[in-house]
Parts: sequence; C-alpha cells; structure tokens
Amino acid sequence: MTTMGIDPAQLSDDDLIRELRQLHSTRSDTFFHGSDDALSRHTSRTNELESEYLRRYPDREVDPERLREGARQRS
Repeated sequence: MTTMGIDPAQLSDDDLIRELRQLHSTRSDTFFHGSDDALSRHTSRTNELESEYLRRYPDREVDPERLREGARQRS
C-alpha cells in the first residue's frame, strides 16, 4: 500500500481518529470543488485510515438506529 503522510498503522489511536474526523469534515468540499487528483488522493487516504480503524476496532459499537431495522422503526 502506498501512502502519503504517516502510515496509518503508525498513528496513535487519538491521531487516527483525529485524521479520520478531519478527512470526513473536508469530504464535501473536496468532492464538489477539488481537482480529480485531490479527490482521488482524498479517497485513497480515507480508505487507508478507515481500513486501519476497522482493523483496530473490528467490534466497534454500532448504533442500532443506523441499521435497517432501526430505520424501519423510525418510519
């Protein structure tokens, strides 16, 4: 895997979460206004960081409201 910036596996948990939050907060601007290269890089970096997060937290807490059944109950 080629990475720009620090290898996600080398980030502390706090740094990983901070990086993910930053990328998610800039996604819309990058999508709507970034160059093709910027969007591609943003997507690949997001995938790197999300994959690392899921590797570390395979049993992460899932909000029942975010599941189909939860959505059906809201309807």
